[in-house]
Amino acid sequence: MLSNKYYFYLALLLVCLSSSPGYAKESKLLSSTHTQSPWQADLGNGEYKNPILHADYSDPDVVAVNGHYYMTASSFNSAPGLPILHSTDLVNWQLINYALPIQLPQAHFAKVQHGNGVWAPTIRFHDNKFWIFYPDPDFGIYVTTAKDPAATWSTPQLILAGKGLIDPAPLWDDNGKAYLVHAWAKSRAGFNNVLTLREMSNDASWVSDKYTHIVDGKNHPGYRTIEGPKFYKRNGYYYIFAPAGGVDLGWQSVFRATAITGPYEAKVVMAQGNSVINGPHQGAWVHTQFAEDWFIHFQSKQAYGRITHLQPMRWEHDWPIIGVDKNANGIGQPVLQYTKPRSKISPKPTSIVNNDEFNSAELSLLWQWNANPSSSWYSLTDNLGFLRLYSQPITAQNSTNLWSTPSLLLQKIPAEQFAFTTTLQVNKTSSASSSGLILFGEDYAWIGIKTSTTGEQQLVYVHCFNARKGCKESIVEQQPLTQPYLELKVVLQPGATAIFSYRTAASAEFQIIGEHFQAKKGRWVGAKLGLFSLSQTPGASNYADFDYARYDTLD
Repeated sequence: MLSNKYYFYLALLLVCLSSSPGYAKESKLLSSTHTQSPWQADLGNGEYKNPILHADYSDPDVVAVNGHYYMTASSFNSAPGLPILHSTDLVNWQLINYALPIQLPQAHFAKVQHGNGVWAPTIRFHDNKFWIFYPDPDFGIYVTTAKDPAATWSTPQLILAGKGLIDPAPLWDDNGKAYLVHAWAKSRAGFNNVLTLREMSNDASWVSDKYTHIVDGKNHPGYRTIEGPKFYKRNGYYYIFAPAGGVDLGWQSVFRATAITGPYEAKVVMAQGNSVINGPHQGAWVHTQFAEDWFIHFQSKQAYGRITHLQPMRWEHDWPIIGVDKNANGIGQPVLQYTKPRSKISPKPTSIVNNDEFNSAELSLLWQWNANPSSSWYSLTDNLGFLRLYSQPITAQNSTNLWSTPSLLLQKIPAEQFAFTTTLQVNKTSSASSSGLILFGEDYAWIGIKTSTTGEQQLVYVHCFNARKGCKESIVEQQPLTQPYLELKVVLQPGATAIFSYRTAASAEFQIIGEHFQAKKGRWVGAKLGLFSLSQTPGASNYADFDYARYDTLD
């Protein structure tokens, strides 16, 4: 038996045949699968452009293993967490896994914990396995390991408990000893701008309670918010790569010493300078098989989050210079375009696969929930070819806005501009419900279907400003819905302004609804796109079906 979506497509085809030729281009959104990514860093001519990932992989760290590169990043309250990305050339990346299927402690993160959870991690390869050290500012420092980064990671172990312990980085020294350096969060510890050294066992099962502050911003004029350290050793020097100056406008510094406990000298090695890349800092030094040095870092770009850049790096007098030193002063500036790194495996220009046709038995890795999920929240088999979201309860916490809704299914914004489409059908019940496509942040907007207790369905466009502080949703536009299906669309323009639109089987063109909406970042993260379904009487009979999630470039 044919499913409902095929009748929908047939109805749309009939409309298209009777409409103007100009509709043919739009109709492709329903008749084909788009594979063109809205962002491509590899220029195909031996050069690349920054950012290499125009997506919110914040606080990135990378490890190089036999010509392969593995990246992880902060994931905060999202589940799954600790994304694992893979590349063979540092430019073309694929999302291959998550090291953290659920957040720990599990019950704590069953509720939405915006801005908490996984802060800046470090990934390393040691003793023939991969290690990720990550902090939770409210619980302490965890470690998880895997033989294969694309497979299952071990259950995280809390190796250092305490509030305000953040941004850990290990160093296995060549004298057989192991150490851990970390920063402090002022919001929990009462102070920051300090990097602290502790001894650690080689298997990271023990970390000393005793510690030494080896870098203190008070000893370095002009330094503030030193954090995000990465620990290395080269040519007899201990190096700590650490950002300073804050998320939006900071710079990259390096501290070095001949003894692990210091004293450490400080040097600014990359800053914005005359470039257009604000606050270039916090990331990973990568030394390749071809003896090239590179640095991966983030740029804070408001609603887009902290997007990922790749910079050339060289050494001069045992100090690194990151980017291009245009002023010959030993301080690099970030580049927007550059020659690609040499690589043994050079893939064709590619990017993270953004589309999801919901034809798999599992959710695409694109998706993350707003909190620890339950398998009962969704199905990819109850209506084959569709994602079925079972309507989750409208509670006191989310009755006025969606900020604290655990069951929001979200993904990162993948480019500066794009079109995103999905289709939505909600079963008719006598339960008040809301389902739709959302552009989510501290300000958010969504388009979708509201169902009344009498079963009447309305197409609605809704927005909410300052959700974190408790705004109440406002219905901007609404109209009766007589068609069983809606195709929903959001176009994101440069500067992260969005236009929402829709069409039904009875309409040829997308109909714009509402006005321009300015996307806004969330708590330490960028805005996100997502899907949701809520009901006053949740259960197996209340659900919303989504046919696909497709991106397209803008003309």
